[in-house]
Amino acid sequence: MDTGYLSFLLLLDSTIRLATPLILAALAGLFSERSGVVDIGLEGKMLGAAFAAAAAAAATGSAWIGLLAAVIVSLSLAMVHGFASITHRGDQVVSGMAINITVAGLGPTLADAWFHQAGRVPVQGTGARFQPVELPFREAIGDIPVLGPLYVEVISGHNILVYVAVLSVPLVSWVLYRTRFGLRLRAVGENPSAVDTAGISVTFMRYKALMVTGLLCGIAGAYLSIAQNVGFIRDMTAGKGYLALAALIFGKWRPVPTVFACLLFAFTDALQARLQGVDIPGVGQIPTQAIQALPYLLTILLLAGFVGRAVAPRAIGQPYVKER
Repeated sequence: MDTGYLSFLLLLDSTIRLATPLILAALAGLFSERSGVVDIGLEGKMLGAAFAAAAAAAATGSAWIGLLAAVIVSLSLAMVHGFASITHRGDQVVSGMAINITVAGLGPTLADAWFHQAGRVPVQGTGARFQPVELPFREAIGDIPVLGPLYVEVISGHNILVYVAVLSVPLVSWVLYRTRFGLRLRAVGENPSAVDTAGISVTFMRYKALMVTGLLCGIAGAYLSIAQNVGFIRDMTAGKGYLALAALIFGKWRPVPTVFACLLFAFTDALQARLQGVDIPGVGQIPTQAIQALPYLLTILLLAGFVGRAVAPRAIGQPYVKER
């Protein structure tokens, strides 16, 4: 196989792996914000889920129990956000930031108390991690020029959570645009008074949206600690929740453009990892810190100058008060 083609396939493979948590978190935020609830707490929910997944998987040796724990913790944090911002009509940004700050401190503290590893949670054993899944006909298709290496290196060999993220894209689009729940969800985010007049509970719809948000963030967090990595470390989300929010704005609160934005950010991240220590003709070696900043610089550039006019749901960030 041509070396350049193999390098390109490995770059695509890294892009898919890095994009997985971004896609799941961005789709999670899509449900929340389409219902009119700002969710800046995606970062905290992912981090809390990552800690819960690692702790449960390390204690039980089961990745599936780790995933279940991650979803439970993420759902709980989503309900806390809902209780503060929907039931008590608190400031949604403040509630989200409070979740982020609390989880960022609580996770390493509990990890240090329970596992005595300086805030880390090591995950050992094959059963405690999601293993790569080899898709059917790998050997037969692998011999086909061009398509074979693409199937072997890029499509096959990911863990099951990567395929869950891929399948979630058409599923979310179908739910959002082809189901009664999706129609009501979008209506609640645009005109909650009209939805209330039709006899639909705005509060319950927003809570249901946050439940989906918690579910997807839980899967994203579990992916970070027991699929992509082998344990939990402090601040391991590294701003992915905020990048997911940026992708959501870049995608103008629509599923497919949002996923493309996630892939773009992940591609930049994968590229910066490969550029570290490489001599670029005419430039030389770029400092590691400057290369690592590429995804975030791209985010600023896109949001500042290239995204165009992003029209958010009209009722986003507005607590709903039922008229009597």
